[in-house]
Amino acid sequence: MSDEKNTNLPLQGVRVIEFVHMVMGPTCGLVLADLGAEVIKIEPESGDNTRRLMGSGAGYWVTYNRNKKSVAVDLKSESGLALVKKLIASADVVTENFRPGAMEKIGLDYESLKAVKPDLIYCSMKGFLPGPYENRAALDEVVQMMSGLAYMTGPEGRPLRAGASVNDVMGGMFAAIGILSAIIERGRTGKGQLIRSGLYENSVFLVGQHMAQERITGKAVAPMPNRVSAWAVYDVFTAKDDEQVFIGVVSDTQWQQFCEGFGLADLANDSSLALNNQRVKARDRFMPYLREKFATMSKAELMALCEKTGLPFAPIKKPVELFDDEHLLNSGGLTPVTIQNGQKIDIPALPLEMGGRRFGTRLDVPGIGSHTDELAEQAGVAYTGNHGLAGAR
Repeated sequence: MSDEKNTNLPLQGVRVIEFVHMVMGPTCGLVLADLGAEVIKIEPESGDNTRRLMGSGAGYWVTYNRNKKSVAVDLKSESGLALVKKLIASADVVTENFRPGAMEKIGLDYESLKAVKPDLIYCSMKGFLPGPYENRAALDEVVQMMSGLAYMTGPEGRPLRAGASVNDVMGGMFAAIGILSAIIERGRTGKGQLIRSGLYENSVFLVGQHMAQERITGKAVAPMPNRVSAWAVYDVFTAKDDEQVFIGVVSDTQWQQFCEGFGLADLANDSSLALNNQRVKARDRFMPYLREKFATMSKAELMALCEKTGLPFAPIKKPVELFDDEHLLNSGGLTPVTIQNGQKIDIPALPLEMGGRRFGTRLDVPGIGSHTDELAEQAGVAYTGNHGLAGAR
């Protein structure tokens, strides 16, 4: 996991300075870092608070901060601010996701930096894009509630957040897309620009299909647990060993394959079920029969038949089971990092392949300020702060 592996990667030679915490900002930096950019994380001398989160936040730090370097400084000190400004002067990109106004207070906002570095690309990730809500505090859960995503996820009357930080992660991804686009544009114009990515707008983008559905059908959109599916068989079935398998049949051709593979000749020969929309209307007639039949089969039998037939299917897994997933283990889908107690664990790699390459861990998750001295020396700045916590993760 050495820096030597940073050769011949797509973003080799791009330097990014990030002022970020939690998930949204670090995700943006992770994408850029995995693709070969030199991403330098600016942290307080005590370290990013994300390092110390418990409960559902315990995995944030190690998941989104590999392949980065850490500089721990006191931005209120003259030498700390001087070091950071020197690093920015050598950078292509600055990213930040702190509360509105925080970067302005220390003179590291886009307008201040643009005045001395016109080709700088600056990405600001906030709860909301400019508008009436822009100064509100936001979290992934907040925007899921107000965008309709939580309404669509839970049963009627029980809004439920998605089971992952979907907006934080996607907001960081959209920020990375904007940054990459700005790098290409700068190649034509020589100019940098300000990019903004918003959590709320990201969540609205996710529910766009449901907004369009209501306008097209003229009917209120039901939450996903109560929805009328577009397909007749698109369900979770319980096998005889009480294990569950999702099975989808999403075309008329698949319906025939499904019936043949599972020995359902009576359904295959029923002309009133030949077309998908006919089957959607007749679900009450044949779904109890399917559930009863599948309840006599084991999970393994169900999955084997689906695989043989070429149907979409999935076992219902818990996240912990992914550590042993044969596809991830054999396809480069997991990459090693070191957690706080020194143990090595595997976490998901970037879900992307380019030219046959997967992108994994080159630099382990950094300790607090583990690159401060090295980068200060390169920058020619004598930083006099207390950054002796390099061993902490």
